[in-house]
Amino acid sequence: MKIGFRKILAVVAAGMLLTGQSMAAESNECGKIRPGEIWKDVKGDTINAHGGCVIFADGKYYWYGEHRAAVRSLPQEGVTVYSSPDLTTWTYEGLALRATEEKGHDIERGCIIERPKVIYNAKTGKYVMWFHLELKGQGYGPARCAVAVSDTPAGPFTFVRSGRVNAGIMPDNLSKQEASGCADEKMEWWTPEWRAEIERGMFTMRDLNGGQMSRDMTLFVDDDAKGYHIYSSEDNLTLHIAELTDDYLGHTGKYVRIFPGGHNEAPALMKRGGRYWMITSGCTGWEPNEARLMTADRIMGEWKQLPNPCRGENADKTFLGQSNYIMKLPGEDRFIAMFDKWDPKSLMNSRYLWLPVDFDAEGVPYVSWKNEWSPRK
Repeated sequence: MKIGFRKILAVVAAGMLLTGQSMAAESNECGKIRPGEIWKDVKGDTINAHGGCVIFADGKYYWYGEHRAAVRSLPQEGVTVYSSPDLTTWTYEGLALRATEEKGHDIERGCIIERPKVIYNAKTGKYVMWFHLELKGQGYGPARCAVAVSDTPAGPFTFVRSGRVNAGIMPDNLSKQEASGCADEKMEWWTPEWRAEIERGMFTMRDLNGGQMSRDMTLFVDDDAKGYHIYSSEDNLTLHIAELTDDYLGHTGKYVRIFPGGHNEAPALMKRGGRYWMITSGCTGWEPNEARLMTADRIMGEWKQLPNPCRGENADKTFLGQSNYIMKLPGEDRFIAMFDKWDPKSLMNSRYLWLPVDFDAEGVPYVSWKNEWSPRK
């Protein structure tokens, strides 16, 4: 029996579609999250959303992340966004923020966009995105943050501006008098004397006029709707927490330094029981290291470091990943800690490690490794 060529193509195409859907279903079988496996969207394509965040809006979850190419030398396209009704079945919505072809633009294609985070501003009705930005062709020297805004969670987001943070303003917990007389910034690194000068604010003063450096970052909205920008500053040596303006599009000038000289990056913040908790990593490039847990009773107050919050296989290396974001499930006293398992040879193929946050008898959070688990109750 003869079968037309078009019919053969139709059969093949249908088979490919079913295979893709089957692969997508297999990666999220029975609504399970499987940390470290390849995650597919509903079309069977590998999800490409690294270093980002997940928010809940209009009855759906929206997952934002860095678009990464298979080869590191290829440019990023921008910030991707996916939507889901259940945290396991994801639909690609496109680029929430697209890098531009315009020459000289802050987000000209070829720039570096990292750690995109999105929050909703109830006063303005806008979705606000902040991210770490490095200008095209300048490596990691600029150390900027950038902001974009959208009327809808899926975007498109409109770029607003980029720059360093709080130029000309001293942190609330360091005065010019305290930092006066800091040694030359060119002194030998990692010596006890150098560490002492870092703690005194040597790099804070160095960057004062042009603004403080901002690399790995996250956002946090408190119970009173105040927004905060938490970022690795001072050459990744010190964390800063900066208050945002009421529209979340800028900084108020109020900020603090925490753990000066502590060499922290990849901050992820949550609040429970009136206390703030933050997971960070050390600075070892793309290689994993032991996670760090910090806590405070006021977000701009004194922070205390606690032992590694990770438990289980490879806990001393953060399950071979790096902290990224902590999501509170809407209307519940449950949290999901999100980590990235980086593949520096092919960043597009980096994996996602999402795990539930548990709490001990004293309310201290910890994260245990699970091969699979369900985000449902």
